[in-house]
Amino acid sequence: MIQAVQRAVHVLRELATATPQLGVTALADRIGVSKPTAHALLRTLEREGLVCQDPETARYQLGPGLVVLGNAYLDSHELRARAAAWADHLAGRVDSAVWVGVLNKPDVLVIHHQFRPGDALQTLETGASLPWNTCALGKAIVAFLPADQREQLLGGELYRVTSVSVDDPLVLKSQLDGVRRTGYALDDQELTLGDAGIAAPVFDRTGLVAGALGLVGPVERLLADDMRRDYAIAVREVARGVSRDLGAPRTAGLSASM
Repeated sequence: MIQAVQRAVHVLRELATATPQLGVTALADRIGVSKPTAHALLRTLEREGLVCQDPETARYQLGPGLVVLGNAYLDSHELRARAAAWADHLAGRVDSAVWVGVLNKPDVLVIHHQFRPGDALQTLETGASLPWNTCALGKAIVAFLPADQREQLLGGELYRVTSVSVDDPLVLKSQLDGVRRTGYALDDQELTLGDAGIAAPVFDRTGLVAGALGLVGPVERLLADDMRRDYAIAVREVARGVSRDLGAPRTAGLSASM
C-alpha cells in the first residue's frame, strides 16, 4: 500500500464529510499527520483540481475535478448503461421514480435516478450514498451477497436515519432471508419519513449480484395493500431484464419465488 496515496484519499474523504470546509490544521489532526505534510497533500490535490482553497477563509473544500471523475465513472458503468432504458420503462409503467444502486460498502451508491413522469418538482439523487440497512436497494443487494460478506455487513455499524430504521442485526437477517425467498426487498419509511422503496437484485454474467433496481415513492401508494404485490412483480421483472442484458445466467437468483 502506498502511504501517500492512502493519505490523499483520506484527505478527500474528510473533506467530503466536512461542513463546509476544513483548514490545514484541522485536516492534519483528522488524518494523523503533521501540518506540513497535510499542506503538501492539499497543494498537490489542488494542482490536480481535486480540492480548492477558499481565498477568504484559506480553508479547503472538494474541487471540480472530482465531478469530472464522478461523471466518467457513471458514464462508463455497465449496470447504469444497461439499466437506463429499463428504468425509464418502469417509471412510465407504474408512474413512480426509479433508482439503480450498487454497493459501496457499507453504503449504497445511487448510480441512476429516473424521475417519476410529470412536472412535479423532484430532486436528482444520482450520486447519493445511502446506508445499506435503511433502503430497499441495500437490502436487495446484501441479501444475495456471499454469506461471509453478508455477515460482515450485519456485524458492522447499522445506521438509524429515521425513527423506524432497522438497526437490529437479527431483525435485518430475518428480512434478508425473506428477500432471498421473494426476490424483492422493501423499506417502509426507513430512509425518509413518508417514503417507501421496493427493490430487486440485478445479477451480472458471473451470476453474482451487481446491484439493484427499485421504486421510490410515497409509502401510502407503494405499500398499499392492493398495489404492493403488483409493484413488486413489476420491479422484479425489470430487474431480471437488466440481468439478462448483463449476461446473467438463468439460474442467478432463482431461489427466489413470490
